[in-house]
Amino acid sequence: MSKYTNKESNKNIHIINHPLLTHLLSTLRKKETNSSEFRRVLSEMSRLMAYECSRDLTLKTFPIETPLEKTDSSFICEDVTIVSVMRAGMGMLDGFMQMFPLSKVGHIGIYRDKFLNNTVEYYFRLPDDIEGNKVFLLDPLLATGATVVAAIERLKQYGVKEVRFNCLLASPEGIEILQNVHPDVQIYCLSIERTMNEKGYLLPGLGDAGDRIYGTI
Repeated sequence: MSKYTNKESNKNIHIINHPLLTHLLSTLRKKETNSSEFRRVLSEMSRLMAYECSRDLTLKTFPIETPLEKTDSSFICEDVTIVSVMRAGMGMLDGFMQMFPLSKVGHIGIYRDKFLNNTVEYYFRLPDDIEGNKVFLLDPLLATGATVVAAIERLKQYGVKEVRFNCLLASPEGIEILQNVHPDVQIYCLSIERTMNEKGYLLPGLGDAGDRIYGTI
């Protein structure tokens, strides 16, 4: 696991280490946390993660006028599109939209079918002008990596040049697969988990994020 947590060895892996996020993540891990609290905490965490994955966005200076005088001030000048991997990624969407209220939003519905041993896409909708934009891709968990790899492939088919994938937890196996297929993608996460069980759940993990968000456990 340590080979993924060293930024010098892999500049595309960003482990967000902050006491507040660690505390909130522990709340999500607890099996006693109900769906309402899970959604609230996840949204709050997503807002904080949005700060981290956007800290190097390009700024441009413009003249403005304060109530007291004229001055030059800086504004973000990049077009950012937020894309959620349904359905669990929807739980992170509100937090990112609060930080980027003018950003357009896309949705990719995709899952891994264990019987077909392949991914199945059931919904796909992106903004028409997404080509060339920077995309913040949202999915709380990176387990096998199959759905995220497929989602990024679809984004690239539509001309997206840069993807920043945001998740809470990731498996070493999922990171390795994602980096092998899409080595240009930046990964932002809070914790790299120990392993996955035979059903593909992260350990220690937090369970099925979608089920816990929507109360379908």
